[in-house]
Amino acid sequence: MLKWLLASTNSNVKVPVEEIDSTFRRKQLGVLVATSFSYIAYYIIRLVFTTEQHSIMKEYGFSISQVGLILSTFGIGYGISKLFMGALSDKANTKYFLVLGLYLSAFFNAGLAFTHNFYVIIALMLLMASAQSMGAPACQREISLWFSKKKRGTAYAIWSSAHNAGAFLCVMTVELAAFLFSNSIAAIFLTASVVSVTIATLMLVINSESPIAEGLPPVSKYDDTVEVTGEGQIDNNDNTDLSIMQVFIKHIVLNKIVWAVAVTSMAIYIIRYGIMSWIPSYLPTKGFTPSFSKWLVGIFEIAAVPGVIIMGILSDKLKGQRALVCLWCLFGLTASLLIYFFSTNQTLITIDLFFMGTLIYAPATLIGLMINEAVPKFAVGVSTGFIGFFQYVLGEVGATALIGILVDKFGWQANSSVIFIALGLIFILTIYLVLNDRKILKRESKLSQNIKS
Repeated sequence: MLKWLLASTNSNVKVPVEEIDSTFRRKQLGVLVATSFSYIAYYIIRLVFTTEQHSIMKEYGFSISQVGLILSTFGIGYGISKLFMGALSDKANTKYFLVLGLYLSAFFNAGLAFTHNFYVIIALMLLMASAQSMGAPACQREISLWFSKKKRGTAYAIWSSAHNAGAFLCVMTVELAAFLFSNSIAAIFLTASVVSVTIATLMLVINSESPIAEGLPPVSKYDDTVEVTGEGQIDNNDNTDLSIMQVFIKHIVLNKIVWAVAVTSMAIYIIRYGIMSWIPSYLPTKGFTPSFSKWLVGIFEIAAVPGVIIMGILSDKLKGQRALVCLWCLFGLTASLLIYFFSTNQTLITIDLFFMGTLIYAPATLIGLMINEAVPKFAVGVSTGFIGFFQYVLGEVGATALIGILVDKFGWQANSSVIFIALGLIFILTIYLVLNDRKILKRESKLSQNIKS
């Protein structure tokens, strides 16, 4: 019954040699467009509750702690589900896996339009989180299969910045629905679902599963590249006969680079959500209007897009030294956070949010790519799920439920304390990852020279 969700085998129909280059390039573009716009649609749904938190608190009678609990419930559900969905995506037809998650997300999001009950909302957010967790693993697996390491940083950054664009388009969708339907929260949830389903259906038409399923050679052969995983092994297999559990133990649990990257990512997500999730509630304490604060969520997200792409390109120019680019961003982020928390100048804070988006999302993006490159291609999905557990169950929960409780008890200075502790942890681990990147680069260079000679 569900055979259509399983990964396709090698195509019996091979693309003629003289057409491989043009076909590969065309399908690469299709995959990049499809994964990017599909992920935009995922985020249009995902951030409706966050964007509308001020109106929901007012209309539903929820407290900051309750909103924080709902947001953290989504994070817990997403993080746990992503661990399983990531493993499944390695064995799935990613083209259909991606769109199924989006259709289910839209369905559960629409359900939020018909209830004000706190516990029903919690249940719907858990279900939506599970469906949402299908998106990133499918996208990241497709990018790993279609783009070699020398181009992957650029492709990954373009895809990853789609969630920033999705956050901005979520705000636009919310504002348009509010205008058309007299600020009806129910109409806002329904509009987001309709928009996302429409995008999903269009992207299904242009997406492709994998090169071998399309009768093309693996990307390593097409681009003539040698890649080395974080374990120091050559990565030249797109699929494996190993079970999900065997892959998980061998390439995730016993891989020290995966652990270092996962903990770094957790700390980055504490900062990401510690800023983004609370902008609508924190900035009014500095004199911003609730309406403008809501728009600043979108500005914080969309302003990061060009910067993230530039950082991705730069990491390719540096031959895959992603951690080094992250380290540069951390110095700028330190200054940006000091301005955000300690300045009272609204103009300066607004400008600061434009730059802060890049300084947070560039490391978050490159860290996500680093964990994929630390394992073989047949383990990309499970590595994405593993890091997702750290990002959302530990990172987002720390930035929503924990910060919500601490702010209720001690005030907004508790938020800055949590974020600066996370920043210190990121610095330590990133330096370790910079040194490891240099070891990998030397090994890849040596292997390439041996092959050519």
